[in-house]
Amino acid sequence: MPAKTQKQVVPYLTVSDGAGAIAFYKKGLAATEIMRMPAEDKKRLMHAQIEINGHAIYLSDDFPEFSSDTTGGGRTPEKLGGSPVGMFIQLDAPKEVDKWMARAAKAGAKVTMPASDQFWGDRFGVVTDPFGHSWQFGAPLPKPKKKAAPKAKAKAKAKKRK
Repeated sequence: MPAKTQKQVVPYLTVSDGAGAIAFYKKGLAATEIMRMPAEDKKRLMHAQIEINGHAIYLSDDFPEFSSDTTGGGRTPEKLGGSPVGMFIQLDAPKEVDKWMARAAKAGAKVTMPASDQFWGDRFGVVTDPFGHSWQFGAPLPKPKKKAAPKAKAKAKAKKRK
């Protein structure tokens, strides 16, 4: 049965071990496997779909023999010396950032930026998965309560005295 048609931009990851990547994403990022399609060689995955945090992600093993890369070296982050693209997972609460990062690290991801409260108002952190893909986690910090202005405080105290 084909996967449901998506009307969105769907990231498509190239990895060195599709089956291993799916296992990592299940354990480290709470992914749900939707489908996988083995390649003709029965060793690699031609295509797979997982869902992370309610969103589709496609992936496949590297097929350097079909790469438009003139070096024939393949297109995984390991072979390219990293990836300039990161996957961002928007979370609801700051404590979730730490939870997601801890789970990913326990499953084998490398913490490349520990979670911390950022000046732009989010708790934010980054891990790199065992296949070289960067995963960023963020959640809005609670808005600080506004303190009453000094004149307003004095006025309120004066009213209480009356």
